[in-house]
Amino acid sequence: MSIELTLDRMVREVQVGLMPDILAHWYAVIVDKTKALIPDDLKDKVSVEQDYHLPMKFRLNVSRRVVPTLLSVIDDSMKDMPYSTRMYFETVYNIIVKEYNSIAGR
Repeated sequence: MSIELTLDRMVREVQVGLMPDILAHWYAVIVDKTKALIPDDLKDKVSVEQDYHLPMKFRLNVSRRVVPTLLSVIDDSMKDMPYSTRMYFETVYNIIVKEYNSIAGR
């Protein structure tokens, strides 16, 4: 395979992994897995909203008590994601950790 075809394939894979519907799918997977692991009284404390006008913008609503479980689910799910989606959720993971630590005063 020529270098041009290889590069073209790599660029297409990166583009596909960052499509809004792909990100929405992975957010749904993560929220569903998180809800399966937490007590019933916390299930309504986890949700994700996709902006109608900016489809690449998501709002993840999570209770502080759910954050450790959510982080574990994100970490476990990353191995199944395409490369660019994994990099996106690695950034999400780091932002959540930073916010969680700043709220907890750590």
